[in-house]
Amino acid sequence: MSNQQIAWSRMLLTSLIVFSCLVPSVYSDEDYYKLLKVSREATTREIRQAFKKLALTMHPDKNPHDETAHDKFLKVTRAYEVLKDDDLRKKYDKYGEKGLQDEQQGGGRYESWNYYRNEFGIYDDDLEIVTLDRGDFDAAVNSGELWFVNFYFPRCHHCHELAPTWREFAKEMDGVFRIGAVNCGDNNRLCRSKGISSYPSLYIFKAGMNPEKYFGDRSKESLTKFGMQFVKSRVTELWQGNVFTEIESAFLSGIGWLITFCADSGDCLESQTRQKLAGMLEGMVNVGWMDCSTQAELCNSFEVTSSTTAFFPPGSSLKNQEIWELFWGNSYILFKLARHRWLVNFSFGQKTMASHEYKKLKALLKDAHIQVKWKDVLYNIVAFAKESVSAHVTTLKPENFPSDSKEPWLVDFFAPWCPPCRALLPELRKASIQLFGQMKFGTLDCTIHEGLCNMYNVNAYPTTVIFNKSSIHEYEGHHSADGILEFIQDLVNPAVVTMDPDSFAELVKRRRHNQTWMVDFYAPWCGPCQALLPEWRRMARSLNGMIKVGTVDCQKHHSFCQGEGVRAYPEIRLYPQNSNRRDAYQSYSGWHRDAHSLRVWAMGTLPRASVDLSPDDFRNHVIRGKDHWVVDFYAPWCGPCQHFAPEFEVLARMLKGSIRAGKVDCQAHHQTCQSAGITAYPSVRFYPYLGTDMVSRRWFFSLPCLGSLSACVSEKRTCAGNNPTLSLALLPLMGCLHLPVLFKTTKLV
Repeated sequence: MSNQQIAWSRMLLTSLIVFSCLVPSVYSDEDYYKLLKVSREATTREIRQAFKKLALTMHPDKNPHDETAHDKFLKVTRAYEVLKDDDLRKKYDKYGEKGLQDEQQGGGRYESWNYYRNEFGIYDDDLEIVTLDRGDFDAAVNSGELWFVNFYFPRCHHCHELAPTWREFAKEMDGVFRIGAVNCGDNNRLCRSKGISSYPSLYIFKAGMNPEKYFGDRSKESLTKFGMQFVKSRVTELWQGNVFTEIESAFLSGIGWLITFCADSGDCLESQTRQKLAGMLEGMVNVGWMDCSTQAELCNSFEVTSSTTAFFPPGSSLKNQEIWELFWGNSYILFKLARHRWLVNFSFGQKTMASHEYKKLKALLKDAHIQVKWKDVLYNIVAFAKESVSAHVTTLKPENFPSDSKEPWLVDFFAPWCPPCRALLPELRKASIQLFGQMKFGTLDCTIHEGLCNMYNVNAYPTTVIFNKSSIHEYEGHHSADGILEFIQDLVNPAVVTMDPDSFAELVKRRRHNQTWMVDFYAPWCGPCQALLPEWRRMARSLNGMIKVGTVDCQKHHSFCQGEGVRAYPEIRLYPQNSNRRDAYQSYSGWHRDAHSLRVWAMGTLPRASVDLSPDDFRNHVIRGKDHWVVDFYAPWCGPCQHFAPEFEVLARMLKGSIRAGKVDCQAHHQTCQSAGITAYPSVRFYPYLGTDMVSRRWFFSLPCLGSLSACVSEKRTCAGNNPTLSLALLPLMGCLHLPVLFKTTKLV
């Protein structure tokens, strides 16, 4: 890389000029980590625990005579609000408080002392319950283990009523399956993405199956019964016809047996207890039982006279019972490293016997063909090992750093102690799999290669940069595989136009009469601007060219933005079509800046592409007419209907000229909807015109993929399905539905 390119990259990574941002109510000249008395590598749980400890002693309610208590506690609260959030934490590490100037976290308010004492972090001290955050949730539930997760809200009365039962339940199920808890107060985005709308919400998760919600009563017995339905571990009933073949077969595979013998006296393990043990020991030990009332001679051969439970290690004599003693050999055979993938754990300091959790690794990683020899956490180790097998991420150092590579590279500058860095790594591995052959991925440890990181002026972790020949782009979006993929997609095929004063005048001020433009005036250092960027790109793609989308960097074009009257960032403006004044615009003043909310607002400014249908219109034009129709049956009070309305408008515009789009208000025209067999809102149906035969005309097709109709059509998927009489105009819609599996065909009476 030339000196000029390095200088340019430094300029890109360090531009921090401050302009007209809203000032937060509280600032602190002190280091946030020192305020909370935690290290810079502290986990979110450790940060939460440290803050709670300080809150109980520093809260103004406990210090009524200290006039400075309020200000002191505001500083500590502000530090917690920033460091608990991975995105804000990175901005703080990178830019200091300047990078947070628009972030009104906490708003200068805090809760009562009783709240922090009784309601804050209610599961943080429970060892059997894993507190999951946005950074580690996916790795946990996709690890292959069974998870039962409690989504709760700190102020929820029912959540606190459940807490003692959930703790007891977690202790009883420890080792059978994982018990988790998600604080939706701290992880609102995660909970919304999982569709959580009430508290507490209890879900079973396991890789390869859809999440299963629990609707029963909240007793420990009912929770146990529900959870055990998903424990598929096998408990084998042993009898004269199978006992020796089953045991010897397991011994040949290096697996022992735990057998409970049930006689008339003594302690026979109950069926559910045996199932729990099978879940705990899956892949390590087979669990079986023998009914000595029917297999008396067989039990006598094992010298069993009363109910008992015995463990038989691999290769042991069947008469050498080791009652309840799980024997683990301390020697193992070394195989040739070249023939296997290996997962190695290096321990320093005091040596301790590996727990059964490490032994479960061998079973969990069996399908990935990884050799395990002797928390971090088990699910993190499993996810790491499985992803690493198929991932394509290179460990970089000065000798192989892609400074002048002809291929595009995504480089993650990280530090091993940094929690957001650890959360990002699995996302990088996922992205590298999806983009294999298109982009290379690498990681650079800045604690080892400090000089190289300094060359690119990396001063916060993680910093993710894309090197594309002479171009360098720093990634500022959410640290997820989807976010990275979207960012790269926009680099290759941008949906957003980057504007300077000249292009703004050409494209916006002198736009065609039928064009609408949305423009984001932003500053790179502005926190809300950075949060908006991925949503802005997502919105632009979903608009599919119906509305043009652009951005103006007001740090680079400071005078121009001042001349346009931009006073705060981000400033979102819409320049409408058919406007007599070319500089006229509407400013977005909505509370939410997500892609959906912005698109709803933008689409509302366009002329409608769909039409409202009265009962006569529906009968004469849809049922008896000679056009193809797609119809949205809705109710004005229905929330999902309102959410779907802009999606339907996008669909209507895409199909314009080939398929007509209409809407029927089922509140105003209840009889029409009832006659059409509508039982839920919104219901979308396609009515194709199949010829002059009135009987064949009375068919409709229910469209179940409401949330992605426009996306399917825009991708131009095609599939003719199994109905040869359908016209070609229907093909784009049929592609969305993957006929014949999802198509429901009904004949109108």
